[in-house]
Formats: sequence, C-alpha cells, structure tokens
Amino acid sequence: MMNMFNEKKTAQAASLLMHFCGKKEIHYIKLIKLLYLADREALFRWGRPLTYDRYVSMNHGPVLSQTFDLIRDEPMPGEEHFWANYFSEPKNYSIKKKNNPGSEELSDAEINLIKEIASKYGSIDRWTLINDVMHKLPEWQDPHGSAIPIEYKDILRASNKTPQEITSILGELDFIGSAKEIF
Repeated sequence: MMNMFNEKKTAQAASLLMHFCGKKEIHYIKLIKLLYLADREALFRWGRPLTYDRYVSMNHGPVLSQTFDLIRDEPMPGEEHFWANYFSEPKNYSIKKKNNPGSEELSDAEINLIKEIASKYGSIDRWTLINDVMHKLPEWQDPHGSAIPIEYKDILRASNKTPQEITSILGELDFIGSAKEIF
C-alpha cells in the first residue's frame, strides 16, 4: 500500500489526545501508544485509520513509525514539518505542545473517538499501557530489538470482521491511496 500518512491530521489528533488527557507535556512513547489505539479503533469502526501512518512492532509495543520519526528526528535544513511548528523536540523523552494545530482535519466522530481513547487509557501510566495493553494486542510480535511491520490486515484480523470484509476494506484503502495519488 502506498504512503498516505497525514502529518497535519496526526498532529491535530496528538494535540487533542494531550488536551483530553489534561496534559501540556507527555512522554512521547505514551502519546504514540494512544495514537496507535485511536488508529486501530478507527480501522475497526470505519475501515480507515486516522493517521494513515505505517505501523511496526517494537520492543515496547506497536508504534506509528512516521510519527515516531517526526518526534525524534530534527528536520533537515530547508525542510519543515507541520509537526515541528506545534510540538517541542523531546526532552527527557517528553514533548510539549507549543501551539494549537487546530482540528479541522478531524471529523466530529474522530474527535469523539480520540476523546474515548483518552478517557479509557489516558490515566494509565506508560509502562502499564505497554505491558498490559500494547503487548497483549494480537497484531504485536516481539521483535527482539528490531522492528516488524504491522499491516492493516494484521490489525483487522483482531476485529470481528469476516475475511471478506477484511478484503473489502483493504481494497477500499488501496482505492483511496490510488485516488490520492491521482489528485
């Protein structure tokens, strides 16, 4: 599947997660886990993730790969990322929100989903979230210090969707990717 990552929408979702968790500063591992859970639930509910990020299994559970890179890597000279305008560089593994990126990329249903994820998981400390939630997700595999890609089909298999429904969702996602490439 082609890369359809939406950096602006991801930043807006991250900002809302922090807001709904009552945080101006958050450990970035926890934020990435919350974003993954929101993406996963959106995929279950609507057949589409929020961020369209790439997922990998890492030692501390599933990770949104491109979001992880945005947080940890400084942009190259002359390169600017939407993310960097709204979030600080990590300090002691935490990031702060510098400005509000808005929420116009997110639908009301997506905002409500983000609020649900924050309500359900926001008060859990990051290690409990990793060990008691993320490591128990069926799509996560222990990479033993490496990274293993997680495909949409791996996540969808954990839902109550039939193989035909999964095939249909994957076809729709491919179609969306092709349409975005054309336009």
